[in-house]
Amino acid sequence: MINPTLNKVAKTLCLGASITLASCSQLADNKPSQPDYLNTALSTQERAEDLVARMTLSEKIAQLYNEAPAIERLGVAEYNWWNEALHGVARAGKATVYPQAIGLAATFNKELMGDIATSISDEARAKHHYYEDNDVVFRYTGLTFWSPNVNIFRDPRWGRGQETYGEDPYLTGSLAIEFIKGLQGDNKRYLKTSAMAKHFAVHSGPEKSRHSDNYAASLKDMHETYLPAFKMAVEDANVESIMCAYNRVNDDPACGSEYLLKDVLRGDWGFDGHVVSDCGALDDFYAESAHNIVKAPAQAAALALKTGTDLDCGTSRLSTFTNLHFALQRGLVSQAQVDNAVINLFKTRFKLGMFDPKSDVPYANIAMTEVGSAKHQQLALEAAQQSLVLLKNDGILPLKPNTKVAVIGPNATNPSVLVGNYHGDPIAPVLPLEGIRQKAGENNVTYAAGSPIIGDIYGSHTLVPSSVLFHRASEGKLKPGLQAAYYEATQEKGMASTPAFKRIDSTIDFHWLRSPIDNSVWDEFGIVWEGILKPEETGHYQFDSTASIQIDGKAVTGSIELKAKQEYRFQADVTFLRTWWGNNPLEPYVKLRWVNTSEDFTAKAIAAANKADVIIFTGGISALLEGEEMAVELEGFDYGDRTTIELPKEQLTLMQRLKKLGKPIVMVNFSGSAMALNWQHENLNAIVQAFYPGEATGTALANILWGDVSPSGRLPVTFYKGVNDLPDFKDYRMDNRTYKYYNGTPLYPFGHGLSYADFEYHQLQAPSQLSHTQDLEFRVALKNNGAIPAMEITQVYIAMPDAPVKTPKVALVAYEKNTLDSQGTLTLEFKIPAEKLRYVDEEGKHQPYTGRLKVSVGSGQPSFVSTKQKAETTINIH
Repeated sequence: MINPTLNKVAKTLCLGASITLASCSQLADNKPSQPDYLNTALSTQERAEDLVARMTLSEKIAQLYNEAPAIERLGVAEYNWWNEALHGVARAGKATVYPQAIGLAATFNKELMGDIATSISDEARAKHHYYEDNDVVFRYTGLTFWSPNVNIFRDPRWGRGQETYGEDPYLTGSLAIEFIKGLQGDNKRYLKTSAMAKHFAVHSGPEKSRHSDNYAASLKDMHETYLPAFKMAVEDANVESIMCAYNRVNDDPACGSEYLLKDVLRGDWGFDGHVVSDCGALDDFYAESAHNIVKAPAQAAALALKTGTDLDCGTSRLSTFTNLHFALQRGLVSQAQVDNAVINLFKTRFKLGMFDPKSDVPYANIAMTEVGSAKHQQLALEAAQQSLVLLKNDGILPLKPNTKVAVIGPNATNPSVLVGNYHGDPIAPVLPLEGIRQKAGENNVTYAAGSPIIGDIYGSHTLVPSSVLFHRASEGKLKPGLQAAYYEATQEKGMASTPAFKRIDSTIDFHWLRSPIDNSVWDEFGIVWEGILKPEETGHYQFDSTASIQIDGKAVTGSIELKAKQEYRFQADVTFLRTWWGNNPLEPYVKLRWVNTSEDFTAKAIAAANKADVIIFTGGISALLEGEEMAVELEGFDYGDRTTIELPKEQLTLMQRLKKLGKPIVMVNFSGSAMALNWQHENLNAIVQAFYPGEATGTALANILWGDVSPSGRLPVTFYKGVNDLPDFKDYRMDNRTYKYYNGTPLYPFGHGLSYADFEYHQLQAPSQLSHTQDLEFRVALKNNGAIPAMEITQVYIAMPDAPVKTPKVALVAYEKNTLDSQGTLTLEFKIPAEKLRYVDEEGKHQPYTGRLKVSVGSGQPSFVSTKQKAETTINIH
């Protein structure tokens, strides 16, 4: 844990005039004087101040990037601040992959969220120490994790909404608290890892214009909707870090907003951690194509630093904060402001134990055996099961034993729907088709992809089999496998001219924990495969690989026509270099997959369906279509966002054909956002919203479909019937948005989710009168009238019809998840703090409410559940 160069620190310091002769004389006895920043008895503030005071100005400024260099004379190790852990350790090789954040929100389970975050921080620590022991310092190897995303998913078109905990500030904040606590640990002195709440603030698309957009948000909307989750993260979870957003808010860039960063974050909330810019956000201050609110990089650097941004996430040493030297010379910023930013950063590093003996740090010896452990795999399964939401069921589910099913749809074998975005490489991924086959039995399952996801985007690629890959031996005969040449490589020169070794690879399907050349953890290398491709069927083939592919000497970028039994010269090459983009040698992997796009997808789907009793349609979209600033421009999709929320027409057309067969259809919809499943709701027998459920997807799905587990997920967002009656995407006013203010009738409301059990609420005991200074305490009885044990999410909503300003129709203020046996009963007790019984006025202030307070306790919003599924009362607040 402690950097070896620290042993030399005292000797180096003796060269400085500030060290006394008496102190230096101790060196003769090998008893060096200890600088204050190595004194573990001092506070992190004192230690950070002492360390920063010893740095030169250039050294200080160099620490203000995500790639912070070493300062050897002070024993400061090189460090990269950027790491991700949204739903598992991300982008650093193998790790347990849990449901995407929106799926975790669908669990409505705070305890589960805490357990998941704790397991993630276990794996994070283990991987960090592993890389540290192997002298690997790179992006995604550190202990500062830029998660969770607590933005409000206010509009279903936003592609990054999958990274959030939904549209409700209380649900988002309460889950974020548990996630942050799980990441940061419970030690009073040391952080297990550092968590970050992002993107601060008023940030939820569009992706295409996020670098230039200026969003108008009223103080009421900010403090009622956009800021509460951040406030909870700071005040209730003591989150260590905040990331400021790309966009402007009321004319000021979020990373240069005095109101957001100084007045609210550090002033009102007392935040004492460090603030990181979203990557490249400071460049947007002066870029002509972006905000362009200042003319020079030095002005941008000064504005960000003065308002409270401590770390400039940039892609190179040409980042905006490199101009702080000029800003200081021109008086735009002070030395004290630079010092404060560096101190904020080093306080975090001291809390992480980076300058202390391993024996002092309770998390320093977490082993790699934690990564993908049986305990974590079981937790991933539990999380996946609880994340699945049953939207509709006419009684077809659960399926009966020995039911013959046809699994049809483009996402049955699509790995992308397991992981969403910001993910690691799953340890033991189970695709939907695989999980169903394991549950139902191979002989009871037929399969057909049926269609692309949309256009020429397919989810049904399969590994190019060894049966079609050959090389020509010296005597001219074809022999199985490709000739593979493995080369050393460097970022500067690329692959070496002579291979380190050659061999025959039967196919291209590799994931290396260490370099295949020298067994190191961090070696750059490249591979060239050459041989003969001999397809078994004629068709147009689309390849999917991180390798570059050539056939008969021509690069393959789209689809290519190949004829059966014809021999084609084949080449694929890939290079793994120490760059943060593209392929890098941190647990590198490469696969060669393809799909024959010429086959009659519809005919195969109908043939599969004709052999089955029930059709399971695995459709939706994928994280290859929705996400962060993606170069996707297809019908209904725009740069990672969506322009419509209907199912792609290719899938709808296929479902309509299948419907004519007269067989029951169960749809499993994979998406990170709400879908307008209007035709499906009217015509299908059951619908399961899966989101992106993580590596245990197939097993969890099968367990739900066959009734081994009753579904218990609830929607963390509203499923609208379309977007035509929603405000403009860039309109950040909350009017007619989310379940709180939407004027129309949703397809499925926030909080909706069915069960195989039958729950009933009764005997609500609550006061009829209450002072506005008092907490609201009440109890209610819950019974499971069903024949099976099941989990129920009890949701508490309030309404304030007598408020002097517009307030939400209803607002979630509490929720709880419990398991009840068949015919089991439970008395639930709730305590709603008085501060939650306040409304937000037009100035953004929380005011005590007086008047009628409507309270509903039940399985969902009071307007969308039956009488027995809720208990209601009205309390007079005075």
